[in-house]
Amino acid sequence: MTALNGATIGPGTDAGATDKFPASEAFDAIHSALNASEADRKDAIKQGNGVYAFTLKNKAGETESWHIDLKEKGAVGTGLGNKPNVTLSLSDDDFAKLVSGQANAQRLFMSGKLKIKGDVMKATKLDPILKKSQTKAKL
Repeated sequence: MTALNGATIGPGTDAGATDKFPASEAFDAIHSALNASEADRKDAIKQGNGVYAFTLKNKAGETESWHIDLKEKGAVGTGLGNKPNVTLSLSDDDFAKLVSGQANAQRLFMSGKLKIKGDVMKATKLDPILKKSQTKAKL
């Protein structure tokens, strides 16, 4: 699948991505959490203040990327986005555990399961946004 940089996604994201990357459904949940209300979206932009990219690797060894724009739009999209402040690379399974609250980002990082490129401190600001989406994700 070729992703268009900056493409906004929402419910009903590319079915191929969902089949190959089950945790990609979490991006729909994050999108829903960001757009639950204008106040939620603005709050997330204020807290996050950056572009967060994710590169997930599935069991077949394939990789796919998504981003969360908390700099301007408060939106989720496919691809790495426009100049991400931080890129997080991890397995699809570990991402599912992270978003569902079954895994801790710090432990994943320390064990080498989560790799971070860019502003590591920005990555810590993602936690509240992921927590908001936990109630919506069904992983």
